[in-house]
Amino acid sequence: MTKILLVDDDPDFVEATKIVLESAPYQVEVAYNGTEALAKVHEEKPDLIILDIIMPEQDGFKVCKALKEDPELSKIPIIMLTSLSERMGETVYSVSDGLMLEAEDYVDKPVTPDELLARVAKFLVKGQS
Repeated sequence: MTKILLVDDDPDFVEATKIVLESAPYQVEVAYNGTEALAKVHEEKPDLIILDIIMPEQDGFKVCKALKEDPELSKIPIIMLTSLSERMGETVYSVSDGLMLEAEDYVDKPVTPDELLARVAKFLVKGQS
């Protein structure tokens, strides 16, 4: 079964998103901060990562950068998922920073279940062909 790592510090969002992804059906692993995410990626070797940007410990940009610089992990597609456009005052990063980090996609919260599943499917099909 295809494995997705969902990384977000909002437990309500994680629970709702996990239900959507498991309905597809994907196997979903969860991490609640950047440090935990990096450990889980090494442990679980997911097929795709959905990564929030604004998190405690290490933000999503730092996690994405670390993953893309690791030859063993750099091929895992990353979808950056964030409410960053609403919260621009809280961070020094911009959308262009995220795209420069080679994240495969960039989705604003809130995202509809259909939109999320379509984005995920697009990268999983591409990665397996």
